[in-house]
Parts: sequence; C-alpha cells; structure tokens
Amino acid sequence: QVQLVESGGGSVQAGGSLRLSCQASGYTYKSNFMGWFRQAPGKEREGVATIYTGIGSTYYADSVKGRFTISQDNAKNTVYLQMNSLKPEDTAMYYCAAVAKTWPSRMGLLGPDDYIYWGQGTQVTVSS
Repeated sequence: QVQLVESGGGSVQAGGSLRLSCQASGYTYKSNFMGWFRQAPGKEREGVATIYTGIGSTYYADSVKGRFTISQDNAKNTVYLQMNSLKPEDTAMYYCAAVAKTWPSRMGLLGPDDYIYWGQGTQVTVSS
C-alpha cells in the first residue's frame, strides 16, 4: 500500500521559512518522480516543484524559483521542500505527489494529472 506522509506545515510571518517533508512507502522510491503542489481556496492545484529521484534533477514553478528548494534523502525515502522568503501569496494547502502515470516526454515540472499517488496535505499560512 502506497503512503505519502507529509509534515512541516504551519504559520509563519512573511519573510520566514518552513521545511515540508514527505515520506514515501509502499513503492519503488528510486528512479521516479515526486513533486510538491499547492492549492489555495478557490484556486486550482498548481505545481510547485518536481524532483526526479533517480539523479536528483529538480524543476520549479517560476513563482517559487530562487526561494524554494526540493531535495531528497534516499535513505529515508523522503522528499523535502525548503521554503524561504515566504510571501502571503504562498498561503495554501501543500500536497506531496509521487509516481508518474507515464514517463514524461521531456523532463520538467510535472502537473497534477501526471501523478498517481497523493498525500493528505499540510497547511502553510503566511501572514503579512
């Protein structure tokens, strides 16, 4: 049974930092894709970052480039999202996703329809 367990959300003031964690189990972690998404109330779910766990290549949405970093710890089957210089517009429910439905035609930021498995979400709230 595949499980993605997220943690690390919370409330922070603008300019602050948070680190989200997503621990995966129940499938072959290596050589696949994992990603972070977010969804604010009334908005569509948007991709934030993707990591290819085979070699650690990373891809980001323009809105978070230079502020967010996705990384992995293969020994723990865990992917992280380090979020720095947080802004109020980063406020959302953040979701971890894993395993691409099909191998992408090109490497890059994957969208929500590209993943099979999802975590339960963790709330991030940034106040001004």
